[in-house]
Amino acid sequence: MSSDRPSVDLFWFRRDLRLHDNAGLFHALEAGRPVVPVFIFDRDILDRLEDDDDRRVEFIHAAIGEMQQALAAVGSTMDVRHGRPLEVFKSLTEAYSIKNVFTNHDCEPYARSRDAEVERYLAAMGTGFQSFKDHVLLERDEVMKDDGTPYTVFTPYSRKWQKVLSEKGIPSFASEKRMDAFHRQPARPIPSLAEMGFRPLGMPFPSKEVRDGLFERYGEERNFPALPATSRLGVHLRFGTISVRRLARQASKLSPVFVNELVWRDFYHMILWHFPQVGEGRAFKPAYDLIRWRNDEAEFDAWCRGMTGYPIVDAGMRELAATGFMHNRVRMITASFLSKHLLVDWRWGEAWFARKLLDFDLAANNGGWQWAAGSGCDAAPYFRIFNPRLQTEKFDKKSEYVRRWVPELGSSGYPPPIVDHEYARKRCLETYSAALKP
Repeated sequence: MSSDRPSVDLFWFRRDLRLHDNAGLFHALEAGRPVVPVFIFDRDILDRLEDDDDRRVEFIHAAIGEMQQALAAVGSTMDVRHGRPLEVFKSLTEAYSIKNVFTNHDCEPYARSRDAEVERYLAAMGTGFQSFKDHVLLERDEVMKDDGTPYTVFTPYSRKWQKVLSEKGIPSFASEKRMDAFHRQPARPIPSLAEMGFRPLGMPFPSKEVRDGLFERYGEERNFPALPATSRLGVHLRFGTISVRRLARQASKLSPVFVNELVWRDFYHMILWHFPQVGEGRAFKPAYDLIRWRNDEAEFDAWCRGMTGYPIVDAGMRELAATGFMHNRVRMITASFLSKHLLVDWRWGEAWFARKLLDFDLAANNGGWQWAAGSGCDAAPYFRIFNPRLQTEKFDKKSEYVRRWVPELGSSGYPPPIVDHEYARKRCLETYSAALKP
């Protein structure tokens, strides 16, 4: 092993792809040693992706390229590797003399086991591992019941969340002002998408800027999918290309309703931390694992393709396939339809959304699907079954959203309803009650 390895700290980027207001990065840059910024295109994750044009990989690649340009301006560079994290860290410890590795928390089950494995290896090498809160506003044990147990119902959690946040405040970490603390070295190439087995689509990604008037109108307009009334910031929050702290400060002055969505986000991440089994395919309420799902593959395929004969459902599924996005109100409608009208296991739908959503986040996606299916910690009761027609009348009365995505509506090219609503509702209630009876 070479004795002239530079003595440095590493900062390991994961779901925090920005140089500004980055908590872990700030602490690394303040520690006093030159900092090497590292990103790993994790094969344990990428090898499980089913599509070679997965736009999330393209998004990450673009975000890293943007950071690389900023680092090049100060004579530094990202050290970007493609491989399995433990193997990559073995290579990094051969390239650098590393005192500490800094990073930000990730509460997903895979991330927890990955980080534990890397931390054990680093400890054996005499290298420290420090992790910080960055991805959410309040996390883990910061919002707990008075008896020290985690909340499992949103409303009391949100009240406590507001109290705790008002006491703690929202910190700021001016990591962008310490660019002089990065390790100086020649630019290193970033692995191309092709080298990693992916190909770009070249479609534009949502802007990371907050649109004028978004917060002022959000509470009144957010449920109407035909309107450009949602932020489209989900992918940026998911991968940390924007700071949730800065966003919360902006929204807190103008839209309590928008802030409440950030509370939901924290809630689901807290649930995943305390109840990791929900991220591993189990219902939060174990009794719901006894439901006898129909799991008709042809009906599931029709749902995926947006050909159920229910226009609002089909519009949402086609929007998802075409753009990687689906309006949140429509996400609830499509999820309820799959799990309750068709009695397809909610895990099938969760996996489809995980494959197709640009802003896929395990905690929120799982929370939303278990809410819709009734199996979650704070879920719609099983007897609450969305009527797609009434939802359309309420939130897309002029069918503007529906006709945007289902232009053949009313023609012979559009299928009849895959199931009668009243029949499906009755069947669902009977199936659920049979599984959940005392």
